[in-house]
Amino acid sequence: MALAVLAAAVAAYTAAAGTLWAAAVWWDVAFFGLVLLPATFALVWLALPLQRARGLLPVGVALAALAVLLHLAGLDVAFNLAKLAALVALGFWFLGWFEAVSWVVLVAVVIPWVDVLSVWRGPTEYVVEQKPGVFDRISVAFREPGADSSANLGPPDILFFALFLAAAQRFDLRVGWTWAGMTAGLGATIALAVWGDASGLPALPAVCIGFLVPNADLLWRRLRHPA
Repeated sequence: MALAVLAAAVAAYTAAAGTLWAAAVWWDVAFFGLVLLPATFALVWLALPLQRARGLLPVGVALAALAVLLHLAGLDVAFNLAKLAALVALGFWFLGWFEAVSWVVLVAVVIPWVDVLSVWRGPTEYVVEQKPGVFDRISVAFREPGADSSANLGPPDILFFALFLAAAQRFDLRVGWTWAGMTAGLGATIALAVWGDASGLPALPAVCIGFLVPNADLLWRRLRHPA
């Protein structure tokens, strides 16, 4: 019930965002970091009991197909939530391939560099700069209050957020601090993008740091003395 109520609240905000207050840019940045991102990613936390459910891959694919249909129907708010749900389901499913926490750590160490390269001189840079309409369709939007613009996170950012948060629960790490670290990191990434007047910054480094730092001591002990 909490998941449904919060999802409805996020959807209501997204639908009404353009008609809300218009504030200075740094007030918007604060709103993203302190309210909108925590509220949206609390949905992932509330969905954690589903991470061990069977059939997550077909569920994720079905949600992605539903998102396409919602986009074609012009239901943008539902389209955005369906994309989020699809990526979370796929992130939970992907974790099922990780047999040990060391695999998760390896991914968390490697993928930030891949993301930086992709944003700097790779596929992400090409899509954002040359095909912005494509990026808008595949990314998850966080609407700016009082405007038609939004901050967008790419599919890998959402997928790995879900994967790392589910990994924190599965491997008995600090779930709350992991969620807080990753959410704060994404808020800081948006602030840096605004401060540097950048069209986009890699978000996966913040997600990975948000997972690794709060659990560093536990991960170190697990890596030194694997069960």
